[in-house]
Amino acid sequence: MTKASDSQLLGTVKRELFSAVLGDVMDKMDLRNQFLPPQIQPLAPHMTIVGRAMPVLAQDTEYQPGTPFDQAYGLLFDALDHLNAGDVYICTGASPNFALWGELMSIRAMKLGAAGAIVDGYSRDTPGILHLDFPAFSYGRYAQDQAFRGKVVDYDIPISLHGVDIAPGDLILGDLDGVCVVPKAFEKDVITQALEKVHGEKLVRTALENGMSAAEAFKTYGIM
Repeated sequence: MTKASDSQLLGTVKRELFSAVLGDVMDKMDLRNQFLPPQIQPLAPHMTIVGRAMPVLAQDTEYQPGTPFDQAYGLLFDALDHLNAGDVYICTGASPNFALWGELMSIRAMKLGAAGAIVDGYSRDTPGILHLDFPAFSYGRYAQDQAFRGKVVDYDIPISLHGVDIAPGDLILGDLDGVCVVPKAFEKDVITQALEKVHGEKLVRTALENGMSAAEAFKTYGIM
């Protein structure tokens, strides 16, 4: 798939789909462990992320006296600079004792055209990120820095985030209802069926608004 066609696909997903419908479709395909933990939420309700996973692995560390400050973050800067247009920085592996994302990281990610950031922990510099309107998902707000407490040890590799497997290039959709991961090998079928389901839900919505009972609507359309 070319960059242009992939950008068009991601645009369709962002305009037409949402986490719940992707989750419903994947459930029926026996892909039933594709949502990240519910505590990972957008910093602002309107924030939505649709893009390709660029997984990042972090870990806790004990600061060793004499370590140069620029080495205290491990491979963080390399991982950040590795982002491409449409990528989602998605990080796990460390404890929630410090922030894994912040304003300056958001600025760099925006310059590279990244679609957003999702961290298995906290973010900080909240006013700055909100001012940038950069889509960021985390456990919430916590100012303590990761320097001297944690570092990035690898990136652009397969990771597991609380049992959800994420490979580079997997489709990520995050919205107010959660973050789901669509494995690249299944995305064509998932997107096709999700678009069909959205069309069906519009018919159900109209039927309910016109007074059809919930039982009859489900019997007629198989959607609720």
